[in-house]
Amino acid sequence: MHKERRLFVDADACPVKKEISQLSTHFPISLVFVASYSHFSIERTQEWVFVDPDKEAADLYIVNNVKEGDIVVTQDMGLAGLLTHKQVYVLTPHGNTIREKDMPNILNKRYLSYKQLAQGNRIKGPKPFTRQDRDNFYNALEELLNHLY
Repeated sequence: MHKERRLFVDADACPVKKEISQLSTHFPISLVFVASYSHFSIERTQEWVFVDPDKEAADLYIVNNVKEGDIVVTQDMGLAGLLTHKQVYVLTPHGNTIREKDMPNILNKRYLSYKQLAQGNRIKGPKPFTRQDRDNFYNALEELLNHLY
């Protein structure tokens, strides 16, 4: 018997909600989308938790409710940094697995980017999300869920 796992989705700007919903039906996992009230919609089939629209409200909800062995899908590396040391599986919408050992480098790059912005310099934004990114995510999540179950 597997311990009950939950898959939390930092849902406000998540481009792979459909893929997560499709895959989760094949595994005994509880799916929880977390979004701000500003993204409220009555058209939803899974569990949604709506939080205040404050900048870090969804992150705080996830950090306070996640347990070891749960999965979180996020593109927020600050949130990822708070989760990896809790033995939570962190996956980006591009299909990258974030590990504790990766965090110092990731957070350093983030710091340097913010420093450039603060100095008035322009930095490259994210590349457009592609079909390949979507496929990479689907395959990575499927592989992780197959490994866990």
